Amino acid sequence: MTAEANAGTNPAPHQVDLLTFGEAMVSLRSSGPLASGGALNMQVAGAESNVAIGVARLGRTAAWAGSVGADPHGEFILKQLRGEGVQLHHSVHPERSTGVMFLEQRTADLSRAFYYRAGSAGSTISRNHVAAALDCGARILHLTGITAALGPEAREAVAYAAERAAGEGVVVSLDVNYRSKLWSRDQARAVLGPLARHATIVIASDDELDLIAPVQDERAAAGIVANEASAAARLLDAGVREVVVKRGAAGAAVYTAEGHLEAPALAVTCVDTVGAGDAFTAGYLSALLDGVDPTGRLHRGILAGAFAVSTRGDWEGLPRADELALLDAARGSTVR
Repeated sequence: MTAEANAGTNPAPHQVDLLTFGEAMVSLRSSGPLASGGALNMQVAGAESNVAIGVARLGRTAAWAGSVGADPHGEFILKQLRGEGVQLHHSVHPERSTGVMFLEQRTADLSRAFYYRAGSAGSTISRNHVAAALDCGARILHLTGITAALGPEAREAVAYAAERAAGEGVVVSLDVNYRSKLWSRDQARAVLGPLARHATIVIASDDELDLIAPVQDERAAAGIVANEASAAARLLDAGVREVVVKRGAAGAAVYTAEGHLEAPALAVTCVDTVGAGDAFTAGYLSALLDGVDPTGRLHRGILAGAFAVSTRGDWEGLPRADELALLDAARGSTVR
């Protein structure tokens, strides 16, 4: 099986390996039920910024575009991203606040997110933000369905970026990343489906494929979910080169015109699943940038996801390139 998506080998001056854009928020995490009170830990959250950090940690250049408020939360986000080596194309909104998310560890196996992002600075991401960032050049443009759900202006920015990048020969990565608290499945399907014709790589959980695969018949239009292979085939027929399916504890798969590959998950002690999908995406795309074949890309994505779920935080436990082999050590061991 060959690597269909080619991220190129000779970046132009100032060009980054990966560009992404969206809303970065502050995440206030609890270690128990929020209603009981207690200490909260502040961190940076956002699917797009998570991927940018993950790619940067794995040795590639990454840039993030977006807007934050003129407040301490926005300042915190910018400092954290800069500290992780992510290049910024950002604005500071003088009137709107940075979005906030509370993340509650309700039980050992269940976390709940509560968003306070309506009308936030991050939701004002626009075509102008994206155009300026794209002018600097990128080998991969990474988009998510979360950004498209933020409002009409953000939705237009995603559509513009996808069409422009595809027209310029940039690899377009589209992660469905469905969030039910932001929009309905029907709303997501109406917006994300048309974006697939610009995507080089589609990344989705197995329960998200019906949101982006072209409608096959009346039963599909009525909401009947097609099986994974059928949905992937329809996306490939529509021009997507790689369909990557995240299955959590069941591993991952990639479909191309040459066939498909399966990879099992890595057994680790799970302490926090938030950010695991973004970690997988960062690992997969960084391996693509390194010229690794699909088997190796799946392996690195699964490795990065394993680091994410076995450490706390959206991105804090993501590996650096020289740490990828750490999970080969025996469980419970100390590397001396």
